[in-house]
Amino acid sequence: MKKKNSKRKNYFYILNYILIFTFCIFILSVFAQENLEEICKIEKIEEQCSKLEPTDCRNLLEKCEVYYTEQNDAIEKDLSKTEQEKKTLQNKIDTLKKKIKNLDYQIYQSNLIIKDLGIQIGDTEASIVKTSLKIEDSKSKLANILRTIYEEDQKPIIEILIAENNLSDFFDNLTALEVLNTKSKELLQNIKILKSNLENQKQSLDEEKDDLERMVKLQTLQKEESSKTQKEQEYYLKLTEKEYQNYLQKKEEVEKKAAEIRSRIFELIGVPKAPTFGEAYEIAKSVEKITGVRPAFLLAVLTQESNIGKNVGQCYLRDVLTGAGIFIRTEQATQRVMSPKRDIPSFLQITKELGRDSFNTSVSCPMSYGWGGAMGPAQFIPSTWMIYRDRLKEISGKPADPWNVKDAFLAAGLYLSDYGAVKQTYNGEWQTAMIYFSGTTNSKYRFYGDSVMKITKQYEEDIAELEATL
Repeated sequence: MKKKNSKRKNYFYILNYILIFTFCIFILSVFAQENLEEICKIEKIEEQCSKLEPTDCRNLLEKCEVYYTEQNDAIEKDLSKTEQEKKTLQNKIDTLKKKIKNLDYQIYQSNLIIKDLGIQIGDTEASIVKTSLKIEDSKSKLANILRTIYEEDQKPIIEILIAENNLSDFFDNLTALEVLNTKSKELLQNIKILKSNLENQKQSLDEEKDDLERMVKLQTLQKEESSKTQKEQEYYLKLTEKEYQNYLQKKEEVEKKAAEIRSRIFELIGVPKAPTFGEAYEIAKSVEKITGVRPAFLLAVLTQESNIGKNVGQCYLRDVLTGAGIFIRTEQATQRVMSPKRDIPSFLQITKELGRDSFNTSVSCPMSYGWGGAMGPAQFIPSTWMIYRDRLKEISGKPADPWNVKDAFLAAGLYLSDYGAVKQTYNGEWQTAMIYFSGTTNSKYRFYGDSVMKITKQYEEDIAELEATL
């Protein structure tokens, strides 16, 4: 009997330990989640990183990036569920609150990535300085060796023999010169390796700055979307349920008016007169016949590019050697309007061929890092435009103009087609939009791809209304 009681007690203790352990794990996970939510706020990150080594700071930033990605995914699932529920005012307000929260998280995540890239840029710049110093040191040593060899070579043999006490000293001197000669070859090889490393570091720096520029552009779009959603929420908070239902009814009636959709201005960057949506749709349909890219998707990409272009602003190039220029609106000077090495030669060739004034033709302004120089509605940089120039000329029978709406639409269509938009699937188009923006499908830029696909869905509805009247 005692043994049975003893066994029961043991089972009881084991069960207690399991329950306590499980509870502790649960508490720790909740605490860790709350702790991350607090730590990952940008002001806290700044405080934490000021106490950490750059490597530890970057590890913390990466943890926070993962945290915000998980939070975004959870909200997206919740939003998808809410949007399927009955259309009531409260549901609409709840949806907008979740969207604002989601955008806040995306902006926080962008801040972290920008901070991380800033550290990377700092590290690369420090490496460039170290490598440059090593090159200068090696050059100095090589110069000294070459000077010594040269001075010895200038001495006549008879003078060297007289100067040496005996024949063995003479041969020792020859051996020393041979060693110096070998050392000079080693230093020369070392300088070549260091120069190659320096070029790689400079290329990495340019890529990191381009990456940072894209993140700043993306964050601008996120903030714009957040501001728009907050205004929408404020509007709905003032409505009663009855007013909201009336609003929905009126909205449906308005959306059915194809003429209104057709006459709506389709905003584009870098053109003096924007087409109407109906005109833009007709151009996009003609591009589809050539490229296989859906009109709704093409129009969505160009809308997103114009949103970026409006925020960046428009500039004129002024200095072909440095790439400096001016803001068109204020005439204030600014640097890095166009890359002298990558884009200016192509830009001068494009404008000359079109009979345009290179110094009075609008291009996108630079952001905090990287270069500006994107041209027209499709926002192609000159070097990329040159890749498509001959294909465009072959199709249209004339030199293509980046600032011409039809040429810009066709260029964008060809690019999107080359990178998979012809599949006409959600994933295919999403990936193509990401490549159009950043050259990759890196998930840190997914806001761009997601936004393009949302705009595409909206345009699909508009196009359906247009087609119903034809």
